[in-house]
Amino acid sequence: MTDLGGYQDNVARIDLSEEGVDYESIDDEDARKYIGARGLGVKYVFDQGPEVDPLGPDNLLAFMNGPLTGTQTVMSGRIAVVTKSPLTNTVTDSHHGGWSGARLKWAGFDGLLFEGEADDPVYAVVEDGEVELRDASHVWGSGVHDTIDTLGEEAEGSVGKNVSVMAIGPGGENQVRYAAILNEDDRASGRGGTGAVMGSKNLKAIVVKSSTKMPKPADQETFQEGHKQAMQVIQESDVTAPNEGGLSMYGTNVLMNLTEEMDGLPTKNAQHTSTQSEMETDDSEPNIDSENVSGENVRENILVDEPTCHSCPVACKKEVEVDVHHKGEDHNIRMESYEYESAWALGPNSMSDDRDKIAMMLDRCNDMGIDTIDVGNTMAMAMEATEEGHIDEGLDWGDADTMIEMIERIAHREDDLADTLAEGAGRAAAEFGDPDMSLDVKGQTMAAYDPRAMKGMAIGYATSNRGACHLRGYTPSAEILGVPTKVDPSEPEGKGELCATFQDLHAISDSFDICKFNAFAEGIEEYVLQFNGMTGLDFSEEELLEVGERVYNLERYYNNLVGFDGSDDDLPARFVEGDPKAIPGQGGSEGQLVELDQLKDEYYEVRGWEDGVVPDEKLDELGIDVGPGTGVSSGSAAASGDD
Repeated sequence: MTDLGGYQDNVARIDLSEEGVDYESIDDEDARKYIGARGLGVKYVFDQGPEVDPLGPDNLLAFMNGPLTGTQTVMSGRIAVVTKSPLTNTVTDSHHGGWSGARLKWAGFDGLLFEGEADDPVYAVVEDGEVELRDASHVWGSGVHDTIDTLGEEAEGSVGKNVSVMAIGPGGENQVRYAAILNEDDRASGRGGTGAVMGSKNLKAIVVKSSTKMPKPADQETFQEGHKQAMQVIQESDVTAPNEGGLSMYGTNVLMNLTEEMDGLPTKNAQHTSTQSEMETDDSEPNIDSENVSGENVRENILVDEPTCHSCPVACKKEVEVDVHHKGEDHNIRMESYEYESAWALGPNSMSDDRDKIAMMLDRCNDMGIDTIDVGNTMAMAMEATEEGHIDEGLDWGDADTMIEMIERIAHREDDLADTLAEGAGRAAAEFGDPDMSLDVKGQTMAAYDPRAMKGMAIGYATSNRGACHLRGYTPSAEILGVPTKVDPSEPEGKGELCATFQDLHAISDSFDICKFNAFAEGIEEYVLQFNGMTGLDFSEEELLEVGERVYNLERYYNNLVGFDGSDDDLPARFVEGDPKAIPGQGGSEGQLVELDQLKDEYYEVRGWEDGVVPDEKLDELGIDVGPGTGVSSGSAAASGDD
């Protein structure tokens, strides 16, 4: 058990096969080594065994908060969902904001661990330190929004006041490999197929009912010092300043125009590096302008509200309302949130700039419970496959109406094409006969940052432990926004170290669990003060950074035991220098390609890995004393990850 501040010292282990619930304390050493949320969740998933089938009953599905979740800590409204991904076969964690993480803490829990598989659909009710399973057959087959409304009423509370609901839609039920888990505020644990794992267990939803009872810091003076510093730097930042900074004014979509201007916005399934360069070099229709789906355009024309998460002054979520004519009918859509990566995947990368129909697509994705990034990229790949003649009746570039319908078809696996696309872009492209059409790494597709224009993001995509991801190590912070310092985005040298540093820092914040956007203002000094103040520990900056490194290496170690090594730290062919299928960047990224071998060599040296495998010496150095080791020692030939 642990008596550290910020923890409830209570984790529920729910056996869905036996319909039983056991309650566990948190091992004190694990709390100190892995903190909580992402880090502790990965430890639980690791202990379950890397060899499990992601969609089988033995896979663990962990809902975890951290010691700072649900406290006065700024931006502390996050929750991590950790499991083995059916999309990538790696360990994965996917976070969402809102209030469900805080309410889980207030209801008396640090985490919920689901294992097994229910015979019939169920949902879990969490209240006052206890978990109860109830019949969910009446909402099985329903969309996320109807499910949340129905179960919220059954909770005899008020959704959004003292009740949170986390649910899957048809996408999760039908095990779409990139299915998401949504909460009542349309905040998604979107990446990695966490919703498919939930569906495979016949678990429809989790309802959390709680009062508002924040944990008190163990060391009030130290915590308040850290809280004061954090608030000050957030208010002074050009990015996060409430009602002034770019993120507060325009949400994540503040980046649409910025990446377009630097020719770093992948367009037409990344055949181009901006919508402008596409117009200048491609004579085919349609022609689009990314400004039409930018944060500035959204704020000026369709913004209706700016809701926020627990303890967050930034309010980056932008709720919109649009009227759309689709299939001969008029639809009024009100949804949150018009995010940058989502608008890009369903917009410029799919050759659409229909702002209002993209809002409808986003709303449809949320209700069906599928990841907006992966479904957008998968449809863009299908558009290229159609153009190249790999599909007879597929998708045309920019066909927003068909895209809206395809989202629902994919969620229900309605037909052969939808069923294939539900497997993810990588598997679908291989099925179509050209794997190089897919923008995936390890099965998960990349986000809205072109690696030809941002070399830090290039090595970040390649080495992300959960497949292509911008949030494992958000180097665009330095490459675009100049936080903490501006670096040349096109320069490969130094990007391995930059990426590893960001990866370790984000592993810390994900384990606290606080929003990554605080990193646009806060640094390790603010992290240490708030963590020490809440828990009562006396970590140095170096010790806390080692926790981040430990978490990242434990994830890589898990993946090594699955069978991944450096050969899997790759990028789609169109980005890589020397590949015959490479497509050099255009405009401001003229001629740019990724120097992948150089980037990997530097990154592995910084990490102390042998060809992408964590050597036994590194495991010992970081105190990772679980499992058989990788069979790789420093200075020896690299062994394959499953030796």
